[in-house]
Amino acid sequence: MIDFSPFYKRVADTPLQPIADTLPELLEPQFSEKRHGDLPRWLNALAALPELDPVHIDLNADAITVGNAPSCDDETRQKIETCLRQLMPWRKGPFSIHGVEIDTEWRSDWKWDRIKHHIQNLQGRTVLDIGCGSGYHCWRMAGAGAELVIGIDPSPLFVVQHQAIKHFVGDHNTFVLPLGIEHLPPKLAAFDTVFSMGVLYHRRSPLDHLIELRECLTPGGELVLETLVIDGQLGETLMPESRYAKMRNVWFIPSCPTLELWLQRSGFSNIKLADVSTTTVEEQRSTLWMQYESLADYLAPDDCSKTVEGYPAPKRAIFTATRP
Repeated sequence: MIDFSPFYKRVADTPLQPIADTLPELLEPQFSEKRHGDLPRWLNALAALPELDPVHIDLNADAITVGNAPSCDDETRQKIETCLRQLMPWRKGPFSIHGVEIDTEWRSDWKWDRIKHHIQNLQGRTVLDIGCGSGYHCWRMAGAGAELVIGIDPSPLFVVQHQAIKHFVGDHNTFVLPLGIEHLPPKLAAFDTVFSMGVLYHRRSPLDHLIELRECLTPGGELVLETLVIDGQLGETLMPESRYAKMRNVWFIPSCPTLELWLQRSGFSNIKLADVSTTTVEEQRSTLWMQYESLADYLAPDDCSKTVEGYPAPKRAIFTATRP
């Protein structure tokens, strides 16, 4: 089992204490071998990672970087790679660990580059990253000066992946917890910045999700929202009949004007559209570290502007907004 005691110690007697109070009862079902048959293999790989002396760490490079090829011997590097490959598929990254290049499905650094110039300065802030995956963006937030970063994702694999990177990177007041937003105490009002990236379209009730996000923020805190959108006017929203880009759990994809209204009706102010970008097969693709289907398999073979179901191909918008 992963040791979460550093997190408990870090948030003790702070406004985040309620998360620590509820976490223990959630860990057992999240880390159940009956629910996740591969869990013993993941934990064994984590435990087998070699111990190495600290070397150069860069949280601001495109790939979260620890050392380089000469920073350990070939046998140790091979052991690192063998252990990390036990944690495939790697979806968010990239990472470079003592010369082991983890080429993840997503070039998550591209998304960070689109976001970083539009958000409030993270220096000294307490930050929440919802649906954080392996925690790649959490490390970038720490690199940008955040005082404390908490990522949440219900997948135990992603939590183990984060622990594997933390084994080499160190703590940096960055934690990934096996939670969904529904597990957070209500009306927490404890975060200066909340990121929700790639989550909204998976929620059956998007406005309830936006309200939950607002209630996580301190007054004056900033929401950074990234989600699928469609071209269209105010009031237009796509609700797929069944799947969207082969995903079953896509519920509502709004136009940008509609999403702005959703944010307004959910109690946000200072709403700004920062970016709209079409997702490309260069940004999301299969790799040797994620060998399943990816975006190229989700698009119509004769028309990359449409999904295999005939819907508009994925386009993503970034909004920022403030809790009054």
